[in-house]
Amino acid sequence: MGADYVMGVDCGSTTAKSVIFAPGGRIVGIGQARIPQITHTPRQVERDMNECWRLVSQTIREALADAGCSGADITGIGVTAHGDGVFLLDRHAEPLGRGIMSLDSRAFGVHEGWKEAGLLDYLMPIAGQRPYPYSATTLLSWIKRFEPERYSAIGTVFFAKDWLRFCLTGEIATDLTEASTAFTDLHTQSYSQKILQTLDLQDMTNALPLMLNSCDRAGHVSAEAARATGLLEGTPVSAGLHDVIAASVGLGQVRAGDMTVTAGTFSINEVLRDRPVIGAEWACRAGYRKGLWNCMAISPASASNLEWMARYIAPEDPDAAARLIEASIAKFEGSRCERQIPLYHPYLFGSPFETPATASFLGIQSWHDRADLFQAMIEGTIFNHRHHVEDLKRTGPVNSIGVSGGGSRRPEIGQLFADIVGSAVMTSPVREAGALGAALTASVACGIHPTLEDAVAGLDMHPRDFTPDPTLSRYYDSLYERYTTMARVLEPFWPALQGNPAPREATAQSTTS
Repeated sequence: MGADYVMGVDCGSTTAKSVIFAPGGRIVGIGQARIPQITHTPRQVERDMNECWRLVSQTIREALADAGCSGADITGIGVTAHGDGVFLLDRHAEPLGRGIMSLDSRAFGVHEGWKEAGLLDYLMPIAGQRPYPYSATTLLSWIKRFEPERYSAIGTVFFAKDWLRFCLTGEIATDLTEASTAFTDLHTQSYSQKILQTLDLQDMTNALPLMLNSCDRAGHVSAEAARATGLLEGTPVSAGLHDVIAASVGLGQVRAGDMTVTAGTFSINEVLRDRPVIGAEWACRAGYRKGLWNCMAISPASASNLEWMARYIAPEDPDAAARLIEASIAKFEGSRCERQIPLYHPYLFGSPFETPATASFLGIQSWHDRADLFQAMIEGTIFNHRHHVEDLKRTGPVNSIGVSGGGSRRPEIGQLFADIVGSAVMTSPVREAGALGAALTASVACGIHPTLEDAVAGLDMHPRDFTPDPTLSRYYDSLYERYTTMARVLEPFWPALQGNPAPREATAQSTTS
């Protein structure tokens, strides 16, 4: 079949995909499955770890079948998955309850207590970020407080990707990009005892696994995994990547100064730096190797807004969001400065602000139709990306801005990003950037390429470049100023619009079953 085929496994918040790539990055086979979230308890978003592996192994079999190849044709495998949250093993390397996802908010009260005590600001210069409510450290503290028996049984603390790689290889490890979400010193990029001691988690020191660079070989496909997946026993598996940086690598953004904007469930905006840069508006985490840092500004306010609207307008149509984008493009192409549509703040699921925010349409009139509303939502989500991009530009010069997700493969959306952000952007023809990023780490781990930079240079990608239209950029500058002004005006009213505030501490409920 094809020598040097590599596979990337990308297990996101809702869907897992296994993708086989030929040299140059062409997709030759793909398998996918929806991975259920468990949300029976308010504020808790979990995943059954064994069921997740069962479904991921199924996608690997499907990808092999789709490509018409066998496990012997796969030279190496890389894994990425949704980041943050925490997945736990007991001391017998068995799942210790369900995996906790980054959408989980049970530890909000713990986080608020740390904030009031000044611990978040104290940790910023040490960790390069403040812990989030969904950070592994915050969730561990919640478990220690409310599930002490589970806490005392912890043998390994790692992340969703690491669990899947453990299922593939039987080897316990994590990589630098994942470890830096919660446990590493910003400057040394090694595990930090000071972080653990500050948060009263020092008893987790021995539960933190071996930390590798993303392109290191982390093990080989075990006999058990080979039976489950159809892969060949002994196939090399790389350490892999946190999903945010996997998408950046898959777009070819691997140099200091490269910026990536990903419009998905979250508004993800990141730029690589060759030195640590601290700021309140971004988290400074590790890049795919030591000596590289990733400044990342995120908020849950991007394309998920479009999917929410599409679900209500056409609940039976799985392609409703794409159809609504097409309708908006058809209506407004060539006349965007002449029409008057509402302004939209895309804060359905969260925002870049510390104050709990709410989404809103402003300026709706009787003549507006659903294409107007959807166009306003598209623009609002890109305005939110601009908010983060402007913050990240303060970290240093930017070489290029790559955009993925949110319909950006359509040239009209790529151009809209350029016009609103006010900078040249490029979009990639790659359909599965996260899986490709993971696969490229495998190509290094198994010796096809000496470095990740070489692996990216070997891609046969032809990105499309978009330059801002001066007239439209001026128009969107004015609209963005109105967008930010109205957000500041509304901010004092957001808490009341949220209704009753959430309790400071979620009721303790066991998740060990």
